[in-house]
Amino acid sequence: MAELRKKSGLVGELSAEFAGTMILILFGCGVVAQVAAGGALTDPAGGLGDHDSIAWAWGLGVTLGVYVAARLSGAHINPAVTLALAAFKGFPWKKVAPYAVAQTAGAFVGALIVRWNYSEALAKADPGHTIKTQGVFSTLPANGNPALPVHEWGAFRDQIIGTAILLLLILAVTDMLNTPPGANLGPFIIGLIVVAIGMAWGTNAGYAINPARDFGPRLASFLTGYGGAWRDQYGNLYFWVPIIGPLLGGLLGAGLYKFLVGRFLPSAEPEPPGRVPAPQD
Repeated sequence: MAELRKKSGLVGELSAEFAGTMILILFGCGVVAQVAAGGALTDPAGGLGDHDSIAWAWGLGVTLGVYVAARLSGAHINPAVTLALAAFKGFPWKKVAPYAVAQTAGAFVGALIVRWNYSEALAKADPGHTIKTQGVFSTLPANGNPALPVHEWGAFRDQIIGTAILLLLILAVTDMLNTPPGANLGPFIIGLIVVAIGMAWGTNAGYAINPARDFGPRLASFLTGYGGAWRDQYGNLYFWVPIIGPLLGGLLGAGLYKFLVGRFLPSAEPEPPGRVPAPQD
């Protein structure tokens, strides 16, 4: 693996991060576009409709994006993951910014493709390209519902907690000294983690848990007619919440894994993947 990455070089790694994140957004924003546009046509109140299909498609998008990029780059597809791995797992700091740029660019292009493909449906459902369908591309407090009393600071807290859960679990299932999944099932398990977070932590802030996933599509929507993309339903600047919150949460979650679990694991040869280590005397 190390030799392959050396041959591909940084350009290959960034290309893989771009492609993996683009795949994530094609499925993630794509499913929200499908549900939101269709739901708005049948429900005058709008809304994001079928929450479960959205959660599953985002999780599958993560799984498929990781399978695309893992061989070349490790498939971070999330600046919060990249930052946490640099802080706690020895990932080179000099690659953090290039990875984040590649991830954001992939998310931006993926969102542009979704925006183009669903342009007619979104125009019909929301001719003014307002907050009604802004959630197709970027997150909002309480998913844009003003009836729920969640504002930017509540969403900020939510993003820290949700991303901390994500990174703690990613480190757990990828740690070869622990009990990682075998048969190349790691990406699938990570996708299930995202599904679970979406189902359990999706109300307050839409579980962006990924700065590139939110900022790239937010910029794409702004450039294609969503003039209010940087603000929430209350008119407050909101774009910073799903950037800063996940970066802090990722560091917190990775730190918790290292403190609570990682430092107690044996440094000897790990057990075969999928086998529970025997209790030590």
